[in-house]
Amino acid sequence: MWQIAKKSHLKYRQSESMRIILYNMSIENRIKDMRNLLEQANFDYYIEAMPTMADSEYDNLLAELHNLELDNPEFFDSSSPTQRVGGEPISSFKSVNHVLPMQSIDNTYTIDDLQTWYEKLGNAVLCTCDPKIDGVAISLRYENGILISGITRGDGERGDDVTAQVRTIRSIPLKLRGDAPALLEIRGEIFMPNTSFDAINAKREIDGEQLFANARNATAGTLKSLDPKTVANRKLAFLAHGKGEMDWEDAPATWFEFTEAIQMLGIPVTDQLTVCNSIEEIVSVVELFESSRDAAGFAIDGMVIRTNSFAFQEELGSTSKSPRWCIAFKYPAEQGLTTLLEVNWQVGKNGTLTPRATMGPILLAGTTVQHATLHNIDEIHRKDIRVGDSVIVEKAGEIIPQVVGVKEGKRDGSQVPIVPPSVCPVCRGPVEKEGPKLFCVNPECPAQFREKVKWFAARDQMNIDGLGDKVVDQLVDAGLVKHFSDLYSLTSEDLTPLEGFAEKSADALVGAISESKTRGFARVLSGVGIRLVGRATSRVIAKKYSTFELLHQASIDDFLELEDFGQITADTLYKAIHCSQGEELFERLRLEGVLLQSIEVVSVDPTFDGKVIVITGTLEHWERKQLTEELENRGATVTGSISKKTDILIAGSKAGSKLKKAQDLGVDVWDELQLASSLSM
Repeated sequence: MWQIAKKSHLKYRQSESMRIILYNMSIENRIKDMRNLLEQANFDYYIEAMPTMADSEYDNLLAELHNLELDNPEFFDSSSPTQRVGGEPISSFKSVNHVLPMQSIDNTYTIDDLQTWYEKLGNAVLCTCDPKIDGVAISLRYENGILISGITRGDGERGDDVTAQVRTIRSIPLKLRGDAPALLEIRGEIFMPNTSFDAINAKREIDGEQLFANARNATAGTLKSLDPKTVANRKLAFLAHGKGEMDWEDAPATWFEFTEAIQMLGIPVTDQLTVCNSIEEIVSVVELFESSRDAAGFAIDGMVIRTNSFAFQEELGSTSKSPRWCIAFKYPAEQGLTTLLEVNWQVGKNGTLTPRATMGPILLAGTTVQHATLHNIDEIHRKDIRVGDSVIVEKAGEIIPQVVGVKEGKRDGSQVPIVPPSVCPVCRGPVEKEGPKLFCVNPECPAQFREKVKWFAARDQMNIDGLGDKVVDQLVDAGLVKHFSDLYSLTSEDLTPLEGFAEKSADALVGAISESKTRGFARVLSGVGIRLVGRATSRVIAKKYSTFELLHQASIDDFLELEDFGQITADTLYKAIHCSQGEELFERLRLEGVLLQSIEVVSVDPTFDGKVIVITGTLEHWERKQLTEELENRGATVTGSISKKTDILIAGSKAGSKLKKAQDLGVDVWDELQLASSLSM
């Protein structure tokens, strides 16, 4: 195995000897050289790990450049280092489609599971290992070397445009170095170094503000700030961990080569990337890194293992949720010992009764934990967990606390066995056991419906701004909402008597609810809370069945042909949409004007329906994103790379290697004239 050479920690080199005497130059040249000097200082610090300029000197030079640019606006450049900060606060974030989905990575927690994954790849597959940073995923888009946008992962299909916030992060280059590709989309992680996190929390404590629970929460909260200057002051950082859409002639063929190439362009990558020839080498790297990860200076919760070859990655493909060519090995969560005080049963949106433990407070992974999941009654019995026990608690994935075991030797006879409820703790309706889980079978259970409405209104479903948990509680308690469709008949007069509402805020919520009617069939399917039908599954369904009528006509056998559908999911979906309650649910939504049609494919065009299309080169008459949306609206699938599955390549000027590959594979190649003719048919 081999590794990217670690940058040696060299002593600070005085940059005075490198400074250029600027003052005898023309104003324009002085400005250009000052920009170059600051960009080089960023590269030396974030890429070479060899600082050549003290922070104070950098700040002074930046201020000097800023003043020169103010006095000489004719030399404005949006990629200047001064343009990282200075924008005014924005009113809200714009939601944007990803050209290529930002999928999540499947996790594994055992070496055995890691070995099983590797064996499925074949014999002696070359893989890479690099640290999994616990931050916020971002997609950076560069066109002709200039940073155009920064989009959060969101639901994988759409994310928030945080370009103004991203531009303030000094480790993210505004302009790439050298011969940059025509189009390069870099996926990576924005995170908060431990030093920044500690400093922020220390200041918040002095100011009497609530502390951030951990660095990841602090990063997410910072990126949500509408004021870019707040983001700049938090000193976030970035490391690349993947690629998106590209138009890059002679692009690297492997992940290892790709990281070396983008590093030369000025994009930060980890110095811990290791290439492994066998599962034995992978296991060795994973185990060795666990003991040293705390020295990284930022939160790392695992190791990412991926196949090195991009061609092999494309061959393996992805499921609707995650790539098959990549897996994350998650390190064991932090554990602690405390006392189980009581168990309460919570009712979820699908009627599931989940046992929730209340315990003596304990500090885990930087947060105080008093509650944990016990999963289900079978798990409770298997672990023989009792009220009053000394229990071992961990934060699984450093997010969700759970009870993983019991110290039986500490029992004194006062511990009480946990008995499952025979009736729902909320509505007193009957409870049924299905496998290891308990369900309230009353469809009108207030707690169940309450949670369903919260799920329905959430950002990843109907995205109803202003309809938070507290508002939902008030609407249900007041009897204003007993069915999803009741939301769409609410008036401002209904809302103003509720706590926290005045005429303006009531009008705003009514408007937001009305706006959600056009979110599309996939979001409605996900929103109504059908068991086993989440966001990704809903998109798969809506792509095949673009209206509720078409879905209702399909059989269980039809559903079994859908991607990643098994018998249980197919049965559950069929029963949900054919039972009287399900049919009434969708009919009432339809009558209220909710769109039960896929917005992605509103009118299928036989010229493009079912076609796999790639766009490359510089287009004269279309913006790439607008063209992508237009083609998808006509039924096509737009991808970022040429393969045997590609039907059409739309080639603009400077098409590069994709054009040659398409010709070699016999793919139809269209110019803009042929495209325009087909779109107008």
